Amino acid sequence: MAASYLKKGVAMGVSIDDVAAQAHVSTATVSRALRGLPRVSEPTRAKVLAVAKSMGYVASPSARGLASGRTRTVGVLVPYVDRWYFGHAIEGIDQVLRDNGYNLLLFSLGGYVHGTKRSFTESMVRKQIDALLVLSLGLSPEELRQLHTTDIPLMSVGGPVEGCSGIYIDDVAAASAATEHLIALGHRRIGYLRGGVQDEQNFKVPALRTVGFEASMARAELSLHPEWNVPGDFTVAEGVRAAAGIFDLAGPNPTAIFCGSDEMALGLLFEAQRRGIRVPEELSVVGIDDHDFSKAAGLTTIAQNPWEHGRAAATIVLSELDGKKEPQKKPYMPFELVVRNTTAPPMS
Repeated sequence: MAASYLKKGVAMGVSIDDVAAQAHVSTATVSRALRGLPRVSEPTRAKVLAVAKSMGYVASPSARGLASGRTRTVGVLVPYVDRWYFGHAIEGIDQVLRDNGYNLLLFSLGGYVHGTKRSFTESMVRKQIDALLVLSLGLSPEELRQLHTTDIPLMSVGGPVEGCSGIYIDDVAAASAATEHLIALGHRRIGYLRGGVQDEQNFKVPALRTVGFEASMARAELSLHPEWNVPGDFTVAEGVRAAAGIFDLAGPNPTAIFCGSDEMALGLLFEAQRRGIRVPEELSVVGIDDHDFSKAAGLTTIAQNPWEHGRAAATIVLSELDGKKEPQKKPYMPFELVVRNTTAPPMS
């Protein structure tokens, strides 16, 4: 599958496979050598170019028109384009690409499609991108295999993807910081709005935040209440629904709730206000993200900066394309607890 678009370029019946066989290298190596990409030694590149020339191999017209042999386009694979994190990360990526004369090609899946065949790997090759950034999306072993076959730089943004480097916050530590803030205020009955089933099947962030929450509760020797542990899908609407489910329960309510995203936290605040539940006097609420609306809502949150995540990831892949790749020491980006008006000690 690697660089299959080059197979369109033929002269006297010569294909990229013929060049690879004559040069005793893989078709992926021929592709990288002809496109001017890194991870090909200069002797090998020179041999491939010489063999291609001697055999009269000519690449496709679009590739032939590129002086560097590259498309100067970076692909971005994203499950949604209308979510807060994804939108800001894409903005950061796009700014770095434009500043360096690159274009951005967006591959939107229109949501998570776990268990459904996805065709973005074929599309990627057809569209001829030089690198790919994957935003908060789990990839199957077969999808990873196909992506690595294309032999282009690959990086995840917003959450870990097995088999490639990435840029994201330490979600376990972030969730722990949020939970421990509530515990330090004196809360003992703490609920949790977490990612939904689809989220947990398709990327690792929701599960990592759950690990952080449960670990913090265990360290404080506090009980987990399954009825207060409600799934959502990181949206305001799901925050409203999940909060209503908790508030409708018989018996004592939690005095604090940690939300796995600010959007769910905002939905919870709307539902609490509708029911006359006073925040933070009767209920403390903390989220993760520092969404654009969080400051206006006075929401206590764990702040992260997806715009900077996108910029950092784009800078790294462009450096790799320029042959300047250096070992990445750690993927973690900074986060901080921002205390506002939605958290306070519980009422006595």
